[in-house]
Amino acid sequence: MRAALLLRRSRPSGSEERLLAEARTFARSVPVPVRLQVCVSLDGAAAYVYGWINFQALSAQRAQGTRRLAPLAEWRGASAGQEAPYHYVVATDIEAGWEAEFNRWYEAEHMPGLAAVPGTVYCARLRSLDGGPQYHNCYDLTSPQALERDEWLTVRNSFWSSRVRPHFMNTRRVMFRTVLDERRSGAFMEHVF
Repeated sequence: MRAALLLRRSRPSGSEERLLAEARTFARSVPVPVRLQVCVSLDGAAAYVYGWINFQALSAQRAQGTRRLAPLAEWRGASAGQEAPYHYVVATDIEAGWEAEFNRWYEAEHMPGLAAVPGTVYCARLRSLDGGPQYHNCYDLTSPQALERDEWLTVRNSFWSSRVRPHFMNTRRVMFRTVLDERRSGAFMEHVF
């Protein structure tokens, strides 16, 4: 599984070309090979630059201004192999006493169920090693409308979901447009999928 260094920008300044140049500068500053994924929120208020790296190299990386995201699990989506121009993130903490149930729910029902929805290309669960929100769950999608499909809503509104979700804290849900994704090349994807 792949880990990530996440560089967050609250308001991207300038054009996408400037953001991509900043992402490439960031990638060069990391002493191990990274695959970039650059995403801009649909409302333009935020940008995420992921530097996807080998998990074994994660603990040694402390790039300034980044958060280290350790892998928990990943799923190949029902639409694996298709282009994924959208990236949806749910970042959250969980109330004390609910973490074990939260993780069981995510692993056994929630993420596998969402991965099975047409329009989902790839899903990953990551855990922040550098502050909250502690959990970073991301979905590469063919379209934002995947979240409106009956299959997605069925998983999201299950009995187990309704038990666990009220215990989320500090939750952020953001839909991004992916402007660069270097993960789709050769050997890297063999490890991911």
